[in-house]
Amino acid sequence: MEHDNLIACHECDTLFRKPPLVGRMVARCPRCGATLYRGVSRKLDSITAMTLAALFTFLIAQGFPIVELETNGITSQTSLFGALVALWSEDMQIVAIMVFCSTILFPLTELVALLYVLIPLRAGRVPPAFHRVLRAIQFVRPWGMIEVFMLGVLITIVKMVSLARVIPEAALFAFGALTLMFAVVVTFDPRILWDLADEMGDRQRRPLPRTEADSAAAVVDIATESPTPSASQPGVPPTPHQG
Repeated sequence: MEHDNLIACHECDTLFRKPPLVGRMVARCPRCGATLYRGVSRKLDSITAMTLAALFTFLIAQGFPIVELETNGITSQTSLFGALVALWSEDMQIVAIMVFCSTILFPLTELVALLYVLIPLRAGRVPPAFHRVLRAIQFVRPWGMIEVFMLGVLITIVKMVSLARVIPEAALFAFGALTLMFAVVVTFDPRILWDLADEMGDRQRRPLPRTEADSAAAVVDIATESPTPSASQPGVPPTPHQG
C-alpha cells in the first residue's frame, strides 16, 4: 500500500496529500483559504545569512576582552577564555568544563553544523552525513547557553561598579549581539531541512521545469491528486499560489 504525506488544514481539519512546492510557492486550502504550508527553500537565504553573521560575531566575542577593570591605577582585562583558565587554576575543573561546553563548544557546534547543511542545500545538493548532522544540531541546541552567560556577565558588572571602574570592551557588545542572533537562529526548526531534502530528491526524480510557468504547472499537476478527507469534512485538493 502506498503511503502519502498528509497535512491537515488547521482551520477546517480537511486532510490533503502534501505535494512538494517549488521555490517560493504557497499551498492554500481551497475550502477556507487558510495557508497550509510554504515552500521551505524560501527560508534558507535569511537563516544562512543570520547563521554566518552569528559565527563571525562568535569569533569576535571569543577573541577580545569582555571588560576592563581599573582600580588604584591597576588595570586588568578579562576574556571568556581567561575566565575558564582562572576557574581551572582555582580547582573548579567541573565548572570550567560546564562553562566551556555551554558557551563555546555547543554554540559553535550548532553554528558550524547549520552552515554545513545550509550552504550545500542552497546550492541544490544534500551534503554527506546529512541526517547525522541534523540530529547533532537537535542534541546540542538545548545546551547552548549564551544568554545565561550574558546575564551573568551583566550582573557581575553591576556588582563591580562600586569596587572598580568598569570599561566595556568589544567582546561584551559582541556577546550582546550574539545573544540576539541566537534568539533568531534557535527559532529555525532543523526538521524543515528534512522536508527540503525530500523536495530536492523528488525534484531529481522528475524533469526540472524550464520556466516559472512550467514550475507552477508542475505543482498544480501534483496538487490535483485526490485528497484524503477527514471523517467530518470532505476533502478537496490544496491550491498552490506563487508567494
